[in-house]
Amino acid sequence: MTVADSGGALREVLKNSAGTKVLVPTMGALHEGHLELIRKARVLAGPGGTVIVSIFVNPIQFDRAADLAAYPRPLETDLAACEAEGVDVVFAPETGSMYFPDRSVTVTESLLSSGLCGATRPGHFDGVCTVVLKLFLLTGCDLAVFGEKDFQQFAIIRRMVRDLDVPVKIVGSPTIREKDGLAMSSRNVRLTLEQRADAPRIRWALLAGAKFDTVSEILETARTGIQASPLTRIDYLSLVDAETLQPITELSRPALLATAVFYGEVRLIDNVIVYPAGFDSL
Repeated sequence: MTVADSGGALREVLKNSAGTKVLVPTMGALHEGHLELIRKARVLAGPGGTVIVSIFVNPIQFDRAADLAAYPRPLETDLAACEAEGVDVVFAPETGSMYFPDRSVTVTESLLSSGLCGATRPGHFDGVCTVVLKLFLLTGCDLAVFGEKDFQQFAIIRRMVRDLDVPVKIVGSPTIREKDGLAMSSRNVRLTLEQRADAPRIRWALLAGAKFDTVSEILETARTGIQASPLTRIDYLSLVDAETLQPITELSRPALLATAVFYGEVRLIDNVIVYPAGFDSL
């Protein structure tokens, strides 16, 4: 496994790579969810292809300085995990090698990013789109694998690729969960023992809401379940069209029930797909 710490070094490593190149973009602090993305990438690349994992805590996608400062960065542990999973190249740049001090170009998506996390985290998806496009250009990847826990991010990256004719195929991977249902996240390690024990309620509240047929019942049930704990603070709870990510008033097509919940300063996200009565999800 080769580790590159700058765009120039990465291009040098990859210039003679053969076969399919598959990228897994991460911010590090790798957990089982990330490893599942890497395993999928390994299968997609095949024995003759190249799996590239980027590890970069992207400062321009953080809306809170405290969140950026607290984000875990166990690089040595991450590198060992990548090597164990058969990763070919890790791209782990410093911020200074990714952004010029006087940078003035940002990639902006203006529709799918208007709600959910985009509404409560100004500039977040500008930062995501900008860094992901840079990673696509630096790696020259053929495919990129993203987790569906960050469903809005996944949808926005697909839209960016479509609208800008980026020659990269975007592959989604289902959310990986702990045994108690909590979505795996690098932020979970920052929860106190009491918060961690309570956090699976996010998943169960969403599933309880998804059993109903009207928008009001779905949202009220999920909200009640989350707010039943004094430890939680809802950042947002929304039911949107699963394709356009726009708010809906009635459930006639598959919808996304999504939430962001604070436990203290730790912000967790999760989502479930809600189907209208009689809809065949197959």
